[in-house]
Amino acid sequence: MEHSIFIHILSMLVIAIVAISLLRRFGLPPILAYLLTGVVSGPSGFHWFTQQQMHSVAELGVVLLMFSLGLEFSVPKLWSMRRTVFGLGSAQVTFTALLAGLVALLFGQDMISAIVIGSAVALSSTAIVLKLVNEQGWMRRRHGELSVSVLLFQDIAVVPLLIILPLLSTNGEPIGFLDIAWGMLTGILAFIGLMSFGKWVLPRIFDEVARSRSNELFVLSTLVVVLVTGAFTQWLGLSMALGAFIAGMLLGESQYRRQLEADIRPFRDLLMGLFFISIGMLLDFTIVAQFWWQILLILVAVLVTKTVVVFGILKLGGEQFKVALSTAINLAQVGEFSFVLLALAVNYQLLETQMSTIFVMVAVLSMSIAPWLIRNSVDIAQAIEGKTSRKKQIEDEFQLPPPEDGDLVLILGYGRVGQTIARFLKKEAVPFVVLDLDPTRVSEAKNAGEPVFFGDACKMGLLKQIGIRRASMVVITFGESRQVEDCLALSRKLAPDTKILVRTTDDAELDSLKEMGATQVIPEKLEGSLMLVSQVLYKCGVPLPRIIKRLESERRNHYQYLHGFFTGAETDMTLELLHAVSLDTGSNAVGKRIAKIPWSQLGVELRAVRRKGEEISPAPEDWVFERNDIIMLVGKPRSIEAAEEYLLQG
Repeated sequence: MEHSIFIHILSMLVIAIVAISLLRRFGLPPILAYLLTGVVSGPSGFHWFTQQQMHSVAELGVVLLMFSLGLEFSVPKLWSMRRTVFGLGSAQVTFTALLAGLVALLFGQDMISAIVIGSAVALSSTAIVLKLVNEQGWMRRRHGELSVSVLLFQDIAVVPLLIILPLLSTNGEPIGFLDIAWGMLTGILAFIGLMSFGKWVLPRIFDEVARSRSNELFVLSTLVVVLVTGAFTQWLGLSMALGAFIAGMLLGESQYRRQLEADIRPFRDLLMGLFFISIGMLLDFTIVAQFWWQILLILVAVLVTKTVVVFGILKLGGEQFKVALSTAINLAQVGEFSFVLLALAVNYQLLETQMSTIFVMVAVLSMSIAPWLIRNSVDIAQAIEGKTSRKKQIEDEFQLPPPEDGDLVLILGYGRVGQTIARFLKKEAVPFVVLDLDPTRVSEAKNAGEPVFFGDACKMGLLKQIGIRRASMVVITFGESRQVEDCLALSRKLAPDTKILVRTTDDAELDSLKEMGATQVIPEKLEGSLMLVSQVLYKCGVPLPRIIKRLESERRNHYQYLHGFFTGAETDMTLELLHAVSLDTGSNAVGKRIAKIPWSQLGVELRAVRRKGEEISPAPEDWVFERNDIIMLVGKPRSIEAAEEYLLQG
């Protein structure tokens, strides 16, 4: 029996791994993979487990999630955003919950079920929205700031909901106003008690734990604090998640916040995965098949209602049409805390299984299409507004210049690197033209009189119009590798004889970029190392011409001496390492010439040979290895191991 349970757990984890890998290829969140795993493992699939069997472990995932949310809860940040958080956020949650609850009442649900449904619909996915808004670079744009403000209030709104839901569970007895008031008072007193405990006791506890310098003790203490505060609020008849949130909020302002967050993350992610798997087990596909058209209808209604509510509130607040609509589209989906509320409602018998299945399916579908909606929210808003795209507006506003008669430098990308290059070119009176895709940056630079123009550097027509064929040099400063490759290939095609300099983060793609036509590739990290080396040598009294000669030699040799480093306890094992192999009398390599060793087959590079304290680099092909020679190898860890075995044992 125990062996069977182990096989089922292992199979469930394998399904989760495969599902996450597949869905990530389509840009979908891991939550959907966990839900799919629950469907396959639960009563609708192989029936390995039931939702009740998973509940106890899964509830710990919610507890740790709320603790992490508490750690991120910053009172100063909340106060600085108080207008949009409490104004826009409270209006969105209130109106959306009221509308959804009223509709639920009209379709025959009781008051308690309507409260649960309205609350679940009002929440959006913090994880999905924040991740995608950050990826799109919208965190500092108006619609990004508004989206974050609403999400922040929604996270706060979860706390009173965690207090109210257990109170609504009366086992069929009518609930009165006094019961709710007493429950809220209990919650407030618990909050005050835990706040006092957290202010005076928790810092002293963690000070002592930190002095022990034991990572295991720190992790264990964190878990104990989370579970004790959760058990305390549960003893008061409230939710465990409420106590965990308060504990996280108390420690969020302490100096241990980041360490706590890092320690708790592996447990949180694993247990949250189990929680969403347990939610997937609630899905009964006989119900889904029976009510499929109602699910699709509710999905459309939820997306449209949330969009209209947020859009209307923002327009009444004086926001621009495009900002209001793009913000509303960002927040249209149902969030992960909705699953928490639905699971608690089922656990407390506040919601029928049929209704919970329908709304879990609605939430799953809304989160599936959320990435596409968020990425295209601005374009959708522009299309509905009936205006031409922002790109076209910028191109019309800033007409591209006619090609220069003389030589010029074409800079593609006007971030920090591009602007630095432009400033030095201007000092030397070298003509240059810049293309960039950030409309705000282009506007600011244009107003300052800089020759900066809006445009996509990967468009052939734009590069021709700006005069790439007459440019003496093209400098590509983008950070995104795919964009660099596309731009480089097109630039080399249009200007076969022009020098093209490419900026990259490191030299991982140095050879491939040179094969594509780059005249020179400048890896930022390695060039930074060379600049530091030049300063060290200069301060040590090495003549400047010799320093310059060494640096140029290093660049010509593709930064040979900046590859391969001796391993350490925290070394990234995916990088090339530098390793020394000392030859003994019986070593296989003793008496052999360098040319006879299959270095390429072993997957390593011979960096140098040391004999009697002298380093020979590069060693000649006819070098014969002797006893006590030290061979310096560069390669990946496994290749290093294989090469060492060959050199010593054959």
